[in-house]
Amino acid sequence: MELAHSGKVRDVYLDGDDVVLVASDRVSVYDTVLPTPIPDKGRILTQLSLWWFDQLADVVPNHVISATDVPAEWAGRAVRCRRLEMVKVECVARGYLTGGGLAEYEKTGAVSGIPLPDGLVDGATLPEPIFTPTTKADLGQHDEPMTFEEVTAAVGHDLAAELRRLTLEVYRRGAALAAERGVIIADTKLEFGHAADGALLLGDEVLTPDSSRFWPADSWEPGRAQPSFDKQFVRDWAAGSGWDKTSPAPEIPPHIVEATRARYIEAYQRITGETWR
Repeated sequence: MELAHSGKVRDVYLDGDDVVLVASDRVSVYDTVLPTPIPDKGRILTQLSLWWFDQLADVVPNHVISATDVPAEWAGRAVRCRRLEMVKVECVARGYLTGGGLAEYEKTGAVSGIPLPDGLVDGATLPEPIFTPTTKADLGQHDEPMTFEEVTAAVGHDLAAELRRLTLEVYRRGAALAAERGVIIADTKLEFGHAADGALLLGDEVLTPDSSRFWPADSWEPGRAQPSFDKQFVRDWAAGSGWDKTSPAPEIPPHIVEATRARYIEAYQRITGETWR
């Protein structure tokens, strides 16, 4: 197989007409890959994505061909997929205000050009989920917020409208299912692409701790940073480590590695109801 692309977390191999997507244990924060892997992370992301693809099959078709027809050394962390021409937009849905959305709201009273009510705080529920896309930056570059009008200018009105519809429907379905399991999905990022026959498919990963913010519902409290089951824990460590985000990234201490791994496992177990092994 030919290595076509090595991203922050996933490596993409070409095998005839198919793609084999391999999730590594790498972790990235602030658009930088940290030098220390999180054991089992790639397997957890892959297995949770496969579970979600099944749950969402009636909402949007996806790129998965097989989770077993992959090289043995990548078993559990690789998926054979249809080859897609990816849409150059990161499709983000938010049901809660935090992170970059909060920062933008505090400056402008809006997120991605969508006005929001006054007085919202970190962790606040939005009146309804909103579509807040970003650019899809190259490795080492930063994704930048986009308005719906900017997405329309980039990909055309019909595709932009379909991306918004599907992103919000996936988020609503996923958030409702997770809520039944005591998990708040505050926001999520999705990627879509066109297959050779022109079909628009959900690709990459879906509703994982790398692409979403997962909060325990029983400790949610607007007005502060929330405990999480996602890589926000690593972001918080990196932010307080003294790293200036321009020099080479520091090694992650062992106790942070283990605590991060435990959060990924808890997210998987809570959402799927299955024991990680």
